[in-house]
Amino acid sequence: MKTQTFNQERLMQVILAPQVSEKATYVAEKHNHIIFRVLRDATKNEVKAAVELIWKAQNIQVERVQVANVKGKEKRFGRFMGKRSNWKKAFVSIKAGQEINFSEVAQGEVK
Repeated sequence: MKTQTFNQERLMQVILAPQVSEKATYVAEKHNHIIFRVLRDATKNEVKAAVELIWKAQNIQVERVQVANVKGKEKRFGRFMGKRSNWKKAFVSIKAGQEINFSEVAQGEVK
């Protein structure tokens, strides 16, 4: 695979937030995956590079990334129908024995 260089500012914006739900917790425990909300135009390679950049201090190594586009639900707001925005989530598989510590990452700070 060809190595790519990415803009560091772009990589800091790719990951929006960790996805916290029952399913995300189950997947994390069983398969050693972490689920993130990412930008809708983010690629697998960008997500991998972003995770490794943000958690560089913990020496996290990403094995593989899978992405899924989530369609926004149609919701009723009173008598009007509305629609939530579509979004993308990334299933990030990290190497066995590694764990991401979310409390050590400060907002906007990269070492």
